[in-house]
Amino acid sequence: MMAYTQKYQELKSLFQQGADKTDFHGSDISCFWADFDSQNISVLAGERDQKIHTHSVLNHLPDESISENYRFRYPVFKPANTRKQSQAILLLHGLNERNWNKYLVWAHYLAVKTGRPVILFPIAFHMNRSPEAWSNPRVMSPVLLERRKRLGLDPMSTFANVALSERLCEDPLRFYTSGQQSAADIVQLAGQLNRGEHPLFEKGTTIDIFAYSIGAFLSQILFLGNPSGLFTNARLFLFCGGAFFEEMDGVSRLIMDQQAFQRLRNYYISELGDEMDHSALLSASLNQTETGRSFLAMLAAGTLKSFRENVFEKMQKQVQAVALLKDRVIPAGGIVNALNRFIHVDVLDFPYEYSHENPFPILNAEKSTLVDRGFESVFSKAAAFLR
Repeated sequence: MMAYTQKYQELKSLFQQGADKTDFHGSDISCFWADFDSQNISVLAGERDQKIHTHSVLNHLPDESISENYRFRYPVFKPANTRKQSQAILLLHGLNERNWNKYLVWAHYLAVKTGRPVILFPIAFHMNRSPEAWSNPRVMSPVLLERRKRLGLDPMSTFANVALSERLCEDPLRFYTSGQQSAADIVQLAGQLNRGEHPLFEKGTTIDIFAYSIGAFLSQILFLGNPSGLFTNARLFLFCGGAFFEEMDGVSRLIMDQQAFQRLRNYYISELGDEMDHSALLSASLNQTETGRSFLAMLAAGTLKSFRENVFEKMQKQVQAVALLKDRVIPAGGIVNALNRFIHVDVLDFPYEYSHENPFPILNAEKSTLVDRGFESVFSKAAAFLR
C-alpha cells in the first residue's frame, strides 16, 4: 500500500511548474512538460464577452485576450527511460483548481500501477491557463471586499473562490463556453496523439480517462458526443462525479460562493430555454453540435433522455464510477441516480473527515494510515480498470 501522505510531501517538494523534466527520486516515473496551443476560440463566448468585459471587476479585456488560456504547458507523468508509448491516461481535474498539488500522487500512482503515461490536462481558465493574479490572495482580497460591499456578506465567499464567483455572476454561460473550449482542446490533443504529432507518444496513441468532479461532467459530455469516434473504445473512470448538473451543489469556500452558484443554477435550470429562443448562435451551439447536445443531456434527468440513455447503455462496460458517501458537492445519490441503471457505482466512505474538495487530507501520523487506505481503495480500482 502506498504511503499517500509521505508521497504527497515528496512529490510536492520536487514538482516544478513548467520544467522540461522532473525526476522523482526512488521512482522510475518522471514528469515531462509539453506545449499546447489551443485552436479553439469560441465565437459564442466572443459575442457575449463584448457586452461584459469592460465592466468586469477582474479584467477589462475580453477572455480571448487572456493569453495563458490559449498557449500553455501541461505535465505528463511517464516512465523516464521507456520508448514512446501508444496508450495514455488523461487525468481531468475539478472546478476552480489553480495548481496540480492534489493530483501529483494520483498521476504518479496511476503511472506506476498501469505502466502508462498520465497526462494532466488543464480545463480552460484553470490551473496555469488563468492569470496568476486569480490565485494571488493579495490581489484577490480587494476584489473580495468589493464583492461583499456590492452583494452583501456571504460566508462562503473567499479570496480562493472570488475569481470564479465573479466570472460566473458576470456571465453564467462561461460555464458552458469554457467547457466547450476544454472539450475541443481534448479533441485537438487526442488528434495530435493519434497522428503522431506529440514528442512523447507514438503515432496511433489512444487515450482513456480518469476524471474527477467537474472533469467527470466534461468527460461524460465527450463520451456522449464522441467527436470523430475518438471515444468509441475508450474507458472512463469517474471519481466524485457523474451526476446531472441539477444534482450538484457547487457552494464551497474552495469552488464558488452562494451568490454565484444560485446564479449558475437559475441560468441553466430556468433561463436557458428562453435565452436560446433569443439567440440563434446559442441555440445552434447547443442543439446542433456534439458538445452542445451532450451538455444539454447532462443538465437534468429529463433532458434528451433517450439520447443519453442509449449511449450510456452502450458504454456500460467502458465506464466505472466511485462516489463518496459524505460528498456534498456531487452527492453519491446524484451519481447513482444518473448512472446506476447502466453503470455500477461503488459508494465508499472513509473513517476520517474528508470532503469532495479534499478526499485525501494530509493528517497526523496516526490518522494518515487511514488516508493511505482510503486512497488505495479508490486508486487500486482505477488502476485495475485502466491498466
